Amino acid sequence: MDLEQARQQMLGQQIRAWEVLDDAVLAVLNRVRREDYVPEDYRNVAFADCTIPLGHGQEMLSPSLEGKILQALRLSKADSVLEIGTVSGYLTACLAQLAGEVVSIDIFEDFVVDAERKLAAANINNVSLETVDAFSLDDDPRQFDAIAITGSIPSHSSVFAKLLRPGGRMFVVVGQQPVMEACLVTAHRNGQSTVESLFETAVAPLLGAEPPERFVF
Repeated sequence: MDLEQARQQMLGQQIRAWEVLDDAVLAVLNRVRREDYVPEDYRNVAFADCTIPLGHGQEMLSPSLEGKILQALRLSKADSVLEIGTVSGYLTACLAQLAGEVVSIDIFEDFVVDAERKLAAANINNVSLETVDAFSLDDDPRQFDAIAITGSIPSHSSVFAKLLRPGGRMFVVVGQQPVMEACLVTAHRNGQSTVESLFETAVAPLLGAEPPERFVF
């Protein structure tokens, strides 16, 4: 398998075709070695536009969806990012290339340990990894410029929205199968938030997302 040819086909036929056109995002997706973050048994489909099983009922997102997340968040080196759901560590690595610092959490310790090893091998050192249940962040005093949630939730949750600084952006997939809605939530300085519907998709649920906490924007 010609990995470089497969990478370029991924960029052209999947990611650009789904209107991910941000030059910085495309450069990162070209530079970060996706094949190093997939399980060995799935290395031959590392660049296919599909999810890849990772264990614990979790999945590595498709390349096109990962590109959409990166583009929607409009990251800069001044930004601090929270990633909820480290899973493979690939999106973590991409976020780290675009932002100043990344905090990535996952409820499964083996995902965190594996991602830590992969990120170290790639000389990515602006990521802090934590084994944490996302819904325990309700009392966390930290705030972030951007949040990427890699699992879906049934409805919007204040647990996550209040972690945004004023002007912060959060990518989240909301709803239940078969149709879910990818949204960009923006926090404003008046304490209110707005929600922009981006596209329809389907993503495996974030563990612990039931029962949902209602949040009124």
